[in-house]
Amino acid sequence: MLEVGMANGKAFNGPRNPRKLRGNVIALVFLWVTSLALGRTAHPAAPRRADSYEPTRPKNVVQLPKIRKELSRVHRTAWRERAAARILYLEQQADRERCRTVEFQAEQRQREKTLEGIARHLEEAGHAICARRRPFSGAAALERTWANLRATDVMLLGLCSEEDLISRSTDVLGYVEQHLSPGNPLRLRAEVVAERMEVKGLQPGDRGLLVLALSAAYDALDAEVRRVRSLSVILRIATFFVLLGAAGLATWGWCSPHSLNLCFIPKGEHIAACPSGEVPRKPHTVPSHYAQHTDVLVTEAAGLAGAALTVIASLRRIQGTSTPYMLPLAAALLKFPTGALTAFIGVLLIRGAFIPGLSDLDSSAQIMAWAVIFGAAQHLVTRFVDARARETLSDVGRAPTDPEPSSPGPETVPAHTGKGATHDV
Repeated sequence: MLEVGMANGKAFNGPRNPRKLRGNVIALVFLWVTSLALGRTAHPAAPRRADSYEPTRPKNVVQLPKIRKELSRVHRTAWRERAAARILYLEQQADRERCRTVEFQAEQRQREKTLEGIARHLEEAGHAICARRRPFSGAAALERTWANLRATDVMLLGLCSEEDLISRSTDVLGYVEQHLSPGNPLRLRAEVVAERMEVKGLQPGDRGLLVLALSAAYDALDAEVRRVRSLSVILRIATFFVLLGAAGLATWGWCSPHSLNLCFIPKGEHIAACPSGEVPRKPHTVPSHYAQHTDVLVTEAAGLAGAALTVIASLRRIQGTSTPYMLPLAAALLKFPTGALTAFIGVLLIRGAFIPGLSDLDSSAQIMAWAVIFGAAQHLVTRFVDARARETLSDVGRAPTDPEPSSPGPETVPAHTGKGATHDV
């Protein structure tokens, strides 16, 4: 009976154990739920190539490609959603223009060629927002998308009817006044044309002038956005190199703590104050021998905390931006590694008796406190970067001002302006 009971006990504790069965059931349920989630994420009707278009209507030189189903889905980035909606809107406008015919065959052929170019621009924009995203390719896709969409808008302005052109003249004038300087000849002529069109209607040459003015305004907008992108890239690269320098110092201090000594020897005390803690003093010991492996790392961590305080304080002045590049975030991220670096440099300057009156710190708490102060002091350096970022963002959507004419000097004033004087007009 004992052997039978032992056999039954082994069978009960074997692979048919209810606990193990329960665990297997839970694992199967988890796998089933995961497969359902993945199945909903990957659409079965999605094409193999993420950047391919499939025209569904008859091939025609003025036929626009059908917008794929992926454009109507939820994208991971907000600008792709806006671009998808803009593509759908411009496609409807182009379809509307395709339904309108003109009397002369030569003009009709020109319209067909223009509509064919619009189709290619919309196709390129669709490829850009639906293509597989790769690292560091977001800016290129964004620029490719909006460049094609703005070109499509300019081409549609050249095809629209006279009534639509008159109604759009106010919108075009708003773009022109927003991005072109007040003294720009194209802006001055566009203002005259827009004002005249409301009274006398469309005159020969007005359409071409408005098309040129809108194209110039879009080019100025692209230049403004490029400046924002350039400054954002510069700040990110600078953040990477400053972070690399701070990490290199921490690694150096870990591998060779004696060469980066941040310890202090207070007078009359039996301890050596280091950033990592107090160390008992030993007779006939060089001060650099008290240095710990984590001294530099702890100092930089305190400076990082001080920099974080300045970032939090600067959030009250931060403003949102309509530009796609997160320039305020790039300027804020630069403060963190800069605070770590300034904390190390500040404590090192105190250690070298560079600052009078602060040559001896009594405890590790004082060292950490000064490291936090020096980490927050990085704002004295990065505030110029913040000012430059705010200035660059404020330039987007604001027309550049004309340079003030220089007043003539006394040597340029004519000696006399009598009857015998001649002037060049």
